[in-house]
Amino acid sequence: MKFEIKIKDKYYTVEILEGKEKRVKIKVDNEEFSFNQKRNKELKFVLAKTSFPKRNFSEKNIVAPIAGVVSRIFVNEGDFINKGKKVLLLSAMKMENEIVSDFAGRVKKILVVPRQKVKGGDILIMAE
Repeated sequence: MKFEIKIKDKYYTVEILEGKEKRVKIKVDNEEFSFNQKRNKELKFVLAKTSFPKRNFSEKNIVAPIAGVVSRIFVNEGDFINKGKKVLLLSAMKMENEIVSDFAGRVKKILVVPRQKVKGGDILIMAE
C-alpha cells in the first residue's frame, strides 16, 4: 500500500512493505524503517492517527497551491480537461488566483464547493 501523508506542511510518500504480527516495515521517501512491536507499542497508535490516504498514486490531482477560498469552479465531474485549462478560481490575499490543470484527463471527483476554505496542498479535483 502506498500513500502520502502531511506532517507540518510537508508531504511524505509512505509505503507499507511488510506488516506481520510483531513486525512492521515501511519506506518513507525511499528510506526504509523497521519496527518491532514489543519495543514500539505506540506504533499502532501513530499509524491509526495518520491521515491517509492523502493521495492515490493511480489518479491525477489538482491541489491548492496556497490557502484560500474557492470562488468559482469551471468544470464538472466527467468533463475532459486539457493541460493548461482553467478549472477554478481561488481567492487569497484579496486576489483571484486561476488554478489550471497541469495534465490532460477526465474529472473524476470535485472535492470542493464555492466559498469553501482550503489549505495549501489540499486536493481540489481528482482526475484520471
